[in-house]
Amino acid sequence: MHIVIKLFVCFIAGMGAGLGTGFAGMSAAAVISPMLITFLDLPAYEAVGIALASDVLASAVSAYTYGKNKNLDIKNGLVMMISVLIFTLAGSFAASKVPNATMGSFSTVMTLLVGIKFIVRPVMTTKEKMAAVSPRQRFVQSVISGMAVGFICGFIGAGGGMMMLLILTSVLGYELKTAVGTSVFIMTFTALTGAGSHFVIGGMPEMLPLILCIAFTLLWARIAARFANKASAATLNRATGVVLAALGAAIFAVNIFV
Repeated sequence: MHIVIKLFVCFIAGMGAGLGTGFAGMSAAAVISPMLITFLDLPAYEAVGIALASDVLASAVSAYTYGKNKNLDIKNGLVMMISVLIFTLAGSFAASKVPNATMGSFSTVMTLLVGIKFIVRPVMTTKEKMAAVSPRQRFVQSVISGMAVGFICGFIGAGGGMMMLLILTSVLGYELKTAVGTSVFIMTFTALTGAGSHFVIGGMPEMLPLILCIAFTLLWARIAARFANKASAATLNRATGVVLAALGAAIFAVNIFV
């Protein structure tokens, strides 16, 4: 029975994380970590390591799907990724100097609010509007945005995928599909870095939840990414909003009531 419970929890966690990743470039850690901690009593550090490992392949396959459909900005994505990685370290260092300023609910609340935002105010920017921005301006925007996302993620420890999607669409003016494609491309490498450091520092986690979460997250991320790339902008905004709002509300409920 214990294995059945693990299978069920990992399936639900992987489905939520995969849909969030494939539709919105959301970090799997926001969904998987609270599920594993709450229902399987895994240590928080181990749960985050499993979530980051699940993120790697799910983000990679999503990025491949978006890239194949020409919905990925690799050049500026690399620039932003370097800024994110450097300033995540800076944010982590700053956080270590602040007495217990934890904001664990930040990612959950942000997921819910961003979901509502996509339903109420959909992103209808076109690729033509995106192309109107000069390469130099886009480069500068990518560096500054990466610095902001990285520092906030490092300081708070959550919310990377949501922050990136919000900044790519609202600040940098990306069309939604390209924003999600670029976000999952960046998340592939940030998750790989995070998972590697977790396993080196804390050792390998329990193998069954690790394998199950990776497999289910990968499966649902692939399904979501394929649907998202075929959908119209209006449908994708609605689907992204509903998925994010539902995930945010569910995680919030798990944290409050369980």
